[in-house]
Amino acid sequence: MLAKSAADYAEALFQADLGQQQIPLINAAEPAMTMDDAYVIQDELVARWKAHGSKQVGWKIGLTSKAMQAALNIDIPDSGVLFDHMVYEDRATIPSARFIQLRMEAEIAFVMKTDLSGPDCTPEQVAAATAYVAPSIELLDTRIVRSQSGQTRTVLDTISDNAANAGVILGTQQHAVDAFDLRRVGAIVSRDGEVEETGLGAGILGDPLVSMAWLANRLAAYGQKISAGDIVLSGSFIRPIECPPRSEIKADFGAFGSVELGF
Repeated sequence: MLAKSAADYAEALFQADLGQQQIPLINAAEPAMTMDDAYVIQDELVARWKAHGSKQVGWKIGLTSKAMQAALNIDIPDSGVLFDHMVYEDRATIPSARFIQLRMEAEIAFVMKTDLSGPDCTPEQVAAATAYVAPSIELLDTRIVRSQSGQTRTVLDTISDNAANAGVILGTQQHAVDAFDLRRVGAIVSRDGEVEETGLGAGILGDPLVSMAWLANRLAAYGQKISAGDIVLSGSFIRPIECPPRSEIKADFGAFGSVELGF
């Protein structure tokens, strides 16, 4: 049980986002908090954004790579909610002043044609429910400090902070879900013309379809589902790349497409 209410923490996170300020580590103040507690805080935060006028447009899956899971000492992914105010067009210029410390990841996005729900969702059901897949970039920001008094941010802080969501940019290229072996779809990600990271879709739990099924099954445990029309970011196959003001980013997915943006 949390010492303070989930609503209190959600309000602090909401105000931190609006004011581009960070709050102290939640898990440091709540050493007994659980993953369920963190998702309750996230739900309260989501409710505040909806009351503020934002519309939910999908979901993101995070911590899908072994490297990122090891860094946070966990063995499962996490998830968060995407809102319409987070969506930017390909080749957009993003206002850096709106954020605290932007980073980006390259991802394979799914856009759904039918609802998808667990608890026994399979990759085959994911494929059948998908309208198309597209190259994408996810923007990350954090409303919680990275460290304080010798402690560092944990996955519980990240989940509470809506999985560090800040933005999503879809490439204009749309593909049938079976047009490519998604495990072998990769990207070369450059900042200011210099290659920073490369990776393959297989880094996403072995297969992005597996990641999508994981999300549908996790949501079912909370009485939620992936809905027709949702954008779902299936997880990153690169480490997060810092995006300081005036930087130019390109994620080149080869035949799968590309996504570009500036700050």
